[in-house]
Amino acid sequence: MRDLAWTLIAPPLLSDALWPQRHPLAASDWAQVPEQLADWLQRLDQDPSALDAWLARASNRRLGLYYEKLWQFALQAAPGVELLAANVAIRQGGQTLGEMDLLIRDADGDHHIELACKFYLGPQHCSGLDPANWLGPGGQDRLGLKLEHLRQHQLPLSSSPQGGAALADWHVEAVQAELWLGGYLFYPWPNSCAPPQGAHAEHLRGHWLHRAQWPSFAAQVDQARWQVLPRSRWLAPARADQDSSLTLAQLELYLQQSAEYRAPLLLVQLEQRASGDWHEVQRLFLVKNDWPSLEE
Repeated sequence: MRDLAWTLIAPPLLSDALWPQRHPLAASDWAQVPEQLADWLQRLDQDPSALDAWLARASNRRLGLYYEKLWQFALQAAPGVELLAANVAIRQGGQTLGEMDLLIRDADGDHHIELACKFYLGPQHCSGLDPANWLGPGGQDRLGLKLEHLRQHQLPLSSSPQGGAALADWHVEAVQAELWLGGYLFYPWPNSCAPPQGAHAEHLRGHWLHRAQWPSFAAQVDQARWQVLPRSRWLAPARADQDSSLTLAQLELYLQQSAEYRAPLLLVQLEQRASGDWHEVQRLFLVKNDWPSLEE
């Protein structure tokens, strides 16, 4: 439920993505009267069986597809929006050229919307303004490459002859192609960098640091509690109770035991609220000392 709410209300990474960016619910009644969206989420929180059943139908648990499924669930319920289709394959002969993530109809017309939820780490030694210098945690994906792929390949699909043939199945002659790019940007610690050109003023953010820097960072937050988030929980801010959070000493032990684990770890710092629960106050990627292994 928190992932669903986060998906619908979190700001995008960019305000200027060199292609029209549009919130999929922009023309819905929920956008005009946010209280209606809040009421729907509250009712769903009391009985999430419909959401559980919808997500259980997905055999692929990749985070990006999970993000798309959350959008699909909401768009099917959103007043003033018709979800015509999702994951529409565009083919030429026996070859698949790509997919359209969403095909929706609302008061503003018909829309082909590409969705992405990404996590990028900023550079230490070169300009953060250039999106090409922002890397995914694996060190291969780049914000600049993702934007180029969207601009040159994914978004033009709906205006291609093959895309037009696919749209005809829903009696759609033309669509507006738009994107929605959510996620987080992580800045190097302790010396930050500039945000990428076009970054949204309210984009979600965190820090990243090498393992060798961890003792210096931890010395500043010795009273905090922590969680290590698996990829499936990278979306909404974390929440935990006393038993499912880690003291700094427990986290240090975990890090010692996972010292040979090469994949970056997403850590969240937690603070206790009046309710007794622990809520995320910041997140950071902890990466191997040789990350990235390629040239910045």
